[in-house]
Amino acid sequence: MKKWLASVGTAILAVFLLSACGSEQTNGDVAEGNGTSSETINVTTTTGQVADIVKHVGGDKVEVTSLMGPGVDPHLYQASQGDIQKLNEANMIFYNGLHLEGKMGEIFEKMSEDKATVAVGDSIPEDLLLAADDSTAHDPHVWFDIKGWIHAVDAVEEELTKQSPDNEELFKENAANYKKELEDLDAYAKEQIKTIPEESRVLVTAHDAFAYFGHAYGLEVMGLQGLSTDSEYGLKDVQALVDTLVERNIKAVFIESSISEKSISAVVEGAKKQGHEVVIGGELFSDAMGEEGTEEGTYVGMFKHNVDTIVSSLK
Repeated sequence: MKKWLASVGTAILAVFLLSACGSEQTNGDVAEGNGTSSETINVTTTTGQVADIVKHVGGDKVEVTSLMGPGVDPHLYQASQGDIQKLNEANMIFYNGLHLEGKMGEIFEKMSEDKATVAVGDSIPEDLLLAADDSTAHDPHVWFDIKGWIHAVDAVEEELTKQSPDNEELFKENAANYKKELEDLDAYAKEQIKTIPEESRVLVTAHDAFAYFGHAYGLEVMGLQGLSTDSEYGLKDVQALVDTLVERNIKAVFIESSISEKSISAVVEGAKKQGHEVVIGGELFSDAMGEEGTEEGTYVGMFKHNVDTIVSSLK
């Protein structure tokens, strides 16, 4: 009940702020009426993964602000007054969608009345999406299947071109270069994962964020929590995972940069009590990327870090 009241309170606050700030929306350097850009397009994104696409495709024609930095869990994220201001001041908004930013749905709906507000996840073909736990929605962690994520790049290119038609060729060239980089990354991941013995291709993490990754690269994935970190887990869940580790002789599990180590540590301790040694194989980036300015602070660097960490621990 407390969580529900907090969520409702945030939504009411957000709507109030939007109403108050709506008339003060700025258009930056984008010329009114024709949608062309004289200098830069001010873009606000939610996650770092989405921001990375916009930066690559937009180049020096965009100024990108990402609301959710390293270590931030988008499932539980609630927009602050400062975030509302950044969204209001943006010419465009890009977010993941598919209910990843579950507590911001009403905000995006309101913003879409005044400006391009794009859920890049909606651009991914249905046959590339995986079902969520209850099968009534889709798993939102779509960036872990590069084949699908490339469609998000196309969506960003299309929307930026609508905003600034004069830069169409630049956006097209940038998108093509970025997609080539992603295709090379996809090939690298497939090559590396194949070096893990088949019986050891089991990825155990705190929450179920890696289903797309497992589906794309042939790994069995197990998460203590469900698709959202908002889902509860208890002693029975911990024990069930411990039993699986023992029965299948799984030797390594992984922590996530945006989630407390507490849950996975409980699994490791539970296995130890049964005489089965399990180690922390390393830290993976799941819902958030690394620090800005580092290799892991880019989508390619984050993805490669995950691949290398998994392979070195399971090989």
